[in-house]
Amino acid sequence: MARKPVTWYIATPADGIIEMSRQARTPVNLAVSVGQVIDHPNPCANLWFDESQFSYFRMVKRVGEALGDTSIWPVTWPVRLWIVEPVGDTGNWSQHHYPYRLLAHQIRVVEETDAWQALGAGGREVLDVIKHQIPERATRWAADWDADPEGMRERRRNWHLCGGRNSSNGLWAQSVAHATARARRESAAQWWNQRLAGDTAEKVLATSGASPQAVTYARGRAADLVTAAQHQARFDAYVLDTLRGAGLDNPVPAAA
Repeated sequence: MARKPVTWYIATPADGIIEMSRQARTPVNLAVSVGQVIDHPNPCANLWFDESQFSYFRMVKRVGEALGDTSIWPVTWPVRLWIVEPVGDTGNWSQHHYPYRLLAHQIRVVEETDAWQALGAGGREVLDVIKHQIPERATRWAADWDADPEGMRERRRNWHLCGGRNSSNGLWAQSVAHATARARRESAAQWWNQRLAGDTAEKVLATSGASPQAVTYARGRAADLVTAAQHQARFDAYVLDTLRGAGLDNPVPAAA
């Protein structure tokens, strides 16, 4: 049986320029190079180790890791996702630790593909939650906290350590999500999702007068909510309801 061809991905900011190449002052723009072979502008001689800030092209075959090791900061959306092919010699820092990563000094830019894939299997759902749920919920989360800080602190502690009759405890649910993301090669996606969600909540609350503690609480709730969206096809309600904050809201909203 013929082996399935490997698809390699590179993620860039919205302008299509590889961020590491921009920072190294040798910008490589994938958006204007579709269908072309690109040579690295300053390849390292000592394969495959960094001799400069941008020593080689970095690509991944697990799309959920495409946003890792890109130097894109701050975390922002949209980004762009490109399918590329390595040309010539290739390498890796360690096949044991990075089996999904490949390094090359020459690539062919095949095409642009849907960027949501870089946010994991539930990437479209993650974006929907960030756009349509977090702005409204962040306001309510912060208001709940500031209305009763001590009560919410206790409720949060119980959620984190104890759980409820129909849900696990938050610490366990978060650890399950972390392990699942690692096993499915979506660790970068999960970290990115959580930053996007938390930053969205903080932006919504920037002029609300919410206390710093309330903003921190809202950031955490937002991060857990998108984690549930990312893994919603993998977890049962016992885990998902916990990540969505079962027992934290008053009144408790219907499950998303």
